Amino acid sequence: MTRSDLTHLYFLLDRSGSMQSIKSDIEGGFAAFVDEQRKGAGECRATLAQFDDVYEVVYADRPVADVPPLDLQPRNMTALHDAMGRLITDAGARLDALPASQRPGTVIVAIMTDGLENASKEWTGASIKSLVSQQSNAYNWTFMYMGADQDAVEVGASLGIAREHSVTFSRSMSRDAMGVAGSKISKLRAARISAPAAPMEAFTDAERASLTE
Repeated sequence: MTRSDLTHLYFLLDRSGSMQSIKSDIEGGFAAFVDEQRKGAGECRATLAQFDDVYEVVYADRPVADVPPLDLQPRNMTALHDAMGRLITDAGARLDALPASQRPGTVIVAIMTDGLENASKEWTGASIKSLVSQQSNAYNWTFMYMGADQDAVEVGASLGIAREHSVTFSRSMSRDAMGVAGSKISKLRAARISAPAAPMEAFTDAERASLTE
């Protein structure tokens, strides 16, 4: 049996050049997001990966209490598919190597980007959709997609992510988007302790409207 009181949160963050204009908002929003998880029920471990046209793991499997401040250094293009492929396959292999008693009962993959795919070489949208669907259906992973100034619901759906768990935000609302996401993740963590199959709350119409003002 997996540990119902343990969550592993994988956060995949865009650091392409266009993120420069919202760098401080992203850093501040991420700090608040992490603080929210520190107060959440149960135990939470975090992995942060950043991507442009290069994929980089900033830290892996770290207790959320020990997560350092974010230092975002925007640059280059947006290889979203390749980054998702690397993160998901690496996470799956790492978790599979653990004894069942040490595996997290809840795995959440949160993706935040302000641009559309334009630089991947190894993964396609179709192959990512298949991978996301596999992890969602076979292992009950939860995926969240936050996209700035794009139809994030449609983009997320094209990648296999449930429409109710994808949200569009205006660039000026990036801090708020992280706040809303952090609250939903905290609620899911608490619910999963007693109900291992509990779903994450959907983004509401009011939340969607507030993030695109």
